[in-house]
This record gives sequence, structure tokens and C-alpha cells, in this order.
Amino acid sequence: MQTKITAKTTVITDYKDVSLEQIFAGGKPVIIKGLIHHWPLVEQGRQSNNKAIDYLKSHYNGRPATACIGAPEINGRFFYNEQATELNYQTQPMRIDDVLDRIQESFGEANPSSYYIASNVIDTHFPRLRSENDIEIPRPDVDYPLEDLRVSIWIGNRTTACCHYDAPDNLACCVVGKRRFTLFPPDQIANLYPGPLTPTPGGQPLSMVDFDNPDFTKYPRFAEAIKHGQVAELEAGDALYLPSMWWHQVESLTPLNILINYWWSNSAKYMGSAVNVLYHALLSLRDKPEHEKQAWKHVFDYYIFGDPTQAAEHLPEPARGYLGELDNIKSRTLRALLLNALNR
Repeated sequence: MQTKITAKTTVITDYKDVSLEQIFAGGKPVIIKGLIHHWPLVEQGRQSNNKAIDYLKSHYNGRPATACIGAPEINGRFFYNEQATELNYQTQPMRIDDVLDRIQESFGEANPSSYYIASNVIDTHFPRLRSENDIEIPRPDVDYPLEDLRVSIWIGNRTTACCHYDAPDNLACCVVGKRRFTLFPPDQIANLYPGPLTPTPGGQPLSMVDFDNPDFTKYPRFAEAIKHGQVAELEAGDALYLPSMWWHQVESLTPLNILINYWWSNSAKYMGSAVNVLYHALLSLRDKPEHEKQAWKHVFDYYIFGDPTQAAEHLPEPARGYLGELDNIKSRTLRALLLNALNR
């Protein structure tokens, strides 16, 4: 049985002939070689890890961040404990330069403690960094406010962020070190055996499968996931476009790894988080009698997952209400209706 994923993600080596808009519109993962090779932080990292650390420290404003710290025994794999009731690492507020010092001190160790600062908003801690290291994310020109762009920095030594999904689209830029992404399309969720909804490292469950040593007796459907998986290997200066909801495991392969990523959704800003629908469905639908659930599935297909205009097109315009085009006022009214219903 195949236990390793061999399919490679599409690579674009001359991105000048293909716009980011075209790449994003494809809806598939794409490696863009050398997209950020000109960034000063990338250039410092090519010279040495120490130069990259010095450069990063020169832009740091001293504000503490949340550091994830794992004992040497976890071998850099941030995961659950044996019972999946707690995470296998600790978090604590630390100055980022202190974390960088600890990473620097661990360069010569065979099996050091694991250090990771995850998804730290750049501008809150490195207010001048993006003036020298940044890229423009194309957004559609619409007449309503879009969800905010989030630009984050990820800093660590050799670590593994176990397989999970994120709701926004993602442009992940490998700034220092090397990273390996193992990717699966959203329809492979059942074959990846998601862990509990709580606790989680960042809001999304982790796949329970150890990709380095998969237990096919315990997780037999993972064999099917392997057939659909892809591997994306990034060097410093490369970027990966990762579409919304694609599952991904991220391995940091060198003693110092720095990644800057851009998260965005071209949805209206007034829309709520879709995961709230999941929680509400767990509360209100999952344990209904089977015939009721099947009936509600048709209702959701009609109102939500099918043609978005179908439910309102036969109604007079004044009668369409929430079935018509939502705006900020309608969204606030709908949110208030939901809050009142949940609080009864």
C-alpha cells in the first residue's frame, strides 16, 4: 500500500506571464517560484540565519506575542495528547526577540525544544517590516466592504503544524528556510479523520493521522486520501497559493523558518463566520430523526447550496427580504434575529 504522497503541486516558474488574479481564479494550489526573492528579509536569510534574525529584530517594537513551546519529546509535532483532550505543548506570552534567541541557541542541538510563533499579525509587532517586504493581493472592485486582509508572520525552528484547514484563501510566502506542505482537497475531510472541535491550536481540528507513520488499521480511509494528496515544497523566496478550505500539513525543515502569509476572503465584511453555522447545526440538526435531517438537507440545498437566486426569483421585489441581496442593514437585522432566537 502506498504510504507516501507522490503527486506534486503545479509550479509556475515565470509568474510575469501569469497574473495573481489568474492563479487565484483557478481555485487549485499553485507554487509560484521566486515570487518574493527580492525581499530584504529573504536576502538576509540567504546569507545566514543569524543575519535574518538580526534584520527581524531591527524591526521589532518589543510587544509580547504568544509563543508555542514543545518539549523535545514531541519532535516538533504540535498535536494533541494521547487522549486528544489537551494539546501537547504549552503557550505563554514572550517577547519575540527572546524566542529568536532561544531558536538561535538551539541551532546546534540534535533534538531541541520546539518554538513556534504562529499567525502573528505583522503590523502589531513589526510596524515597518511590510514597507520593505510586501506584495499586493488583488481584490475585486465592488461597492461594499470586503473582509479585511490579514498579513501574518510565522517564526519557528523545525516544527510540524499538523493537517488542518483554514477558511480564507491563503498566499503563503516562504521567507527563510524550507517548508513542505502536504495538501488535500476539501472533499477528503472524512478520509483525514478530523480531531475534536475543542481544543484546537487555531480554531480548526487537526487530522488524527500521523503522516509519517499512518495507522491504516485505525484510519483505513486515509489510504484513499493519499490518492488525492499533493506535496508542495518551498524554498526561500517561493510562495504557495492555497485555496480556501484545502487541508494542509506544514513542515518546517530547517533550524530557522520564517513564513509570511496573506489571508483574505472576497466576501462582504458584514457576513459572519461560516463555522458558526456548523456549531448551530450541531446544536439544532445533527441529532434530529433521520427523516427530518434528510428533509432539511433539501431545504439547505434550495436556499444555500443551490442557485442563490432561485429562492427569490419568483417573488415580488418587496417580498424577497433576506432571500434577496444582503447588505449591511439586512445582515445586522438577521444577526439580531438569530441572537434573540438563541437566547430564548
